[in-house]
Amino acid sequence: MSGGLIALLIAAGVLVILVGYVWITYNSLVTLRVRVDEAWSDITVQLKRRADLIPALVESVKGYAAHEKSVFDSVTQARAETISAQGPAEASVAEGHMQQALKSIFAVAEAYPQLQASQNFLQLQSELVDTENKVQAARRFYNGGVREYNTKIQVFPNTIFARGMGFAERDFFEVDDIASISEPPRIQF
Repeated sequence: MSGGLIALLIAAGVLVILVGYVWITYNSLVTLRVRVDEAWSDITVQLKRRADLIPALVESVKGYAAHEKSVFDSVTQARAETISAQGPAEASVAEGHMQQALKSIFAVAEAYPQLQASQNFLQLQSELVDTENKVQAARRFYNGGVREYNTKIQVFPNTIFARGMGFAERDFFEVDDIASISEPPRIQF
């Protein structure tokens, strides 16, 4: 074999390896991106479920504490923010507001023992606690997917190709006001 032919075979081998690497990297990034999108969808489903529970909760408390209009207004506003949030950054802000609003409504409920004895209110509280747990689980799953996806984009040599192929890092779903979620809404049965 001549030296030119060997050089050509080596160049072809390197090209095949490079194309294979880019192909595998691209496909794995697409897979991770889809997984992150799916996880975000799970979060929005749970946030919507919680938002759907809020009006029933507000109505049951309103019957006992009609004079607490500011609390109901803040819950309604937080619900609207949660529903209209686009992406993790807006959802994080809305989540902080929702947690504060829920704490307020449960604080009002504590002042009314008859309300706390109401089966409807107790059932709503139970469903809300279940939904909060599902939101937290979906958030952890989403953030894990984002971590894996962002890491794959940032590691060398993927970082050379990833951005050029249209892959951008995703935001984590973090709550801006960590104090608002440091303890869950206090629910007493």
